[in-house]
Amino acid sequence: MRNAQDRGFLWRVEKDSRVSYLFGTVHIAKFDWMFPGPAVRRALLASDTVALELDMLDPSIQRRVAEAMTKAGAMPLSDDVSARLKRQAQAACVDDAALARLNPLLQVMTLSLLAARHEGLDPQYGIDLFLAGFARSAGKSVVSLETPEAQMQTLLEGDPAQSQVLLLQGLADLEARRLAPRLMRIAQVWADSDHARLASYAQWCECMQTAADQDFLTRLLDARNPALAERIEQLHASSRGVFAAVGSLHMTGPASLPTLLRERGFHVERIELQRRD
Repeated sequence: MRNAQDRGFLWRVEKDSRVSYLFGTVHIAKFDWMFPGPAVRRALLASDTVALELDMLDPSIQRRVAEAMTKAGAMPLSDDVSARLKRQAQAACVDDAALARLNPLLQVMTLSLLAARHEGLDPQYGIDLFLAGFARSAGKSVVSLETPEAQMQTLLEGDPAQSQVLLLQGLADLEARRLAPRLMRIAQVWADSDHARLASYAQWCECMQTAADQDFLTRLLDARNPALAERIEQLHASSRGVFAAVGSLHMTGPASLPTLLRERGFHVERIELQRRD
């Protein structure tokens, strides 16, 4: 913590003489990236509520996430695709029988998050998870901005034919080992607090190449942002300050969270995070 550097993306948001903060996170990171630098730490300590997409240290949230993931609707799979998924689970040292209880699209998403572990990126080092523990140790109230059920619906409510396309595309990317470099690029943009690069992610992420990709990212990001903005506004009005931490890609595009909060009457100012290296 003494050597921690500021990383990520931070905004100061003010309304009705109250100050809150909006922080863009990543859900996989390197170990030393977890620890907040001076500016982020000050914003955390100045807020009495820390709001995360989901508070994964809350036992009830953990239970509901597990239930939502295992109750997700099935997708028809050929024997070949099932065998390919099983091979990828075994290669990732994941219990393939446990993974098989999930919707196949969730299986691919889970394996995708594990694809860059050999680069030092791991979901266990996710920024949101660390913030949940840090906030508790600092005596802050920790709340979830969404519900597990709503998140799962967003992930899986797409057209079945497009879901099949996403499944096969994700599986092929896993087999060709294309995911680790992509995850590393996105994570490094976050670590460098490179806002200009973040804003143009659609041009370099290799994640919007098909209609299925575009539909999925619209549901994953833009479609969730209005409800996230509304929840942040509610918490801001009922507290002495909120530190709202949400995935960094929610901070991009015409329907970004900073834009939506401005439309709700907030004064929104991006804080330039200073690096020592």
